[in-house]
Amino acid sequence: MDRSSSFPYTAEENYYNNPDLIRRLPVHDDDVPKTTPYLDYTSYAVPEEVKIKRYIGSGVTFISLVAENLLSHPFVVLRRQCQVHQNAQKYHLQPFTLLPVMWRLYQHQGVTTLWKGVGSVLLVRGMSLGVDDLISKVTPWPKEISWHSSLKQFFQHTLLKSVSLAIVTPFYSASFVETVQSEIASEKPGILDVFREGFMRLLHWGSPSNGRMLPIWALIVPTITLGLAKYMFSSIVRSITLRILAAKHIARYEENGALPKDPYNSPAMHDIQLTASIVGAISSDIVFYPFETVIHRIHLQGTRTIIDNLDTGKSVLPILTNYSGALDCYESSIINEGISGLYKGFGALILQYTAHVALLKMSHWFLTQIGNLVQTPKNKPVEDDALKISPPAISNFTASRRSYLLP
Repeated sequence: MDRSSSFPYTAEENYYNNPDLIRRLPVHDDDVPKTTPYLDYTSYAVPEEVKIKRYIGSGVTFISLVAENLLSHPFVVLRRQCQVHQNAQKYHLQPFTLLPVMWRLYQHQGVTTLWKGVGSVLLVRGMSLGVDDLISKVTPWPKEISWHSSLKQFFQHTLLKSVSLAIVTPFYSASFVETVQSEIASEKPGILDVFREGFMRLLHWGSPSNGRMLPIWALIVPTITLGLAKYMFSSIVRSITLRILAAKHIARYEENGALPKDPYNSPAMHDIQLTASIVGAISSDIVFYPFETVIHRIHLQGTRTIIDNLDTGKSVLPILTNYSGALDCYESSIINEGISGLYKGFGALILQYTAHVALLKMSHWFLTQIGNLVQTPKNKPVEDDALKISPPAISNFTASRRSYLLP
């Protein structure tokens, strides 16, 4: 048998590419000269270390999910209140101007004022996921697509997202009101009030109960447009970022000559996927922030909502607008507030992702330290004190005596 065709790598490369292969090679004591030092390759196997790294990756992913849905909510509340206040004197484009306002809100209303509407937000997000799953089961439309999906599957997936956004829009509007209304000037909503208010908005399809409130059909089209644009843009940025980071990750291994057997399923790839997701979310929120401001303003119009005055953080004020639609809202905002008026509350977005990334960094470091403590010493490489042979130095020995390692 031609061993060169079956084993095109050196012994060192075989070890790095597939440690299990080295452990399976039948090495007999009789075949190795007595004067040749024997190296146990199994001492370099680290399965437990890989498991610990995967546990760390799963833990960081879970913390990121919690940060996205819970810990970031106070900044979402501040951002939305800034966006809907069309007569605000302070735009809060920088995060530093929001810190004293947050402190005054805490002094006058308590810490719960920054967590208002968190229950309804989670319910609407869960509802959105449930609707996506239900539609994908009763129709041939795919819930997920990739770069290898056909053009037909892409359009079907887009249609699924559009229908899902249309169904959730009335409930999103009701949830949005709960996140911006002041607790000291409004009754605290119940847990399931978001569904009651959503159905009320849905029933008044063409004739809302309030004269200035826009009908739900006038909100669905711009809401679907914004939702699809953010989703598509975020997906594209995430995919591009993932490809770039993965290529750098693989190139780094190839330079060291230690490419794993399955590099795309290594623990480091989990961190890369998480990083790509965060980059996609940040990019879409920044690019579509002005359009989000417009959508939020028309959702709140006519709801008789009283919000906290974030110019001072000590008072409340009503929101009174009379837009005829999304385009009229955009034009009026540009004329009366300028382009920067569409970025009101942008400092809250900076605070949100700064806190998110900082939490992920700290949690990754903390979980890594715990993993180092629980890792058993037997999984570390065993060094011969007399020989002090390192894996790169072994290559000369194994390359010259490859016949002893091959069957």
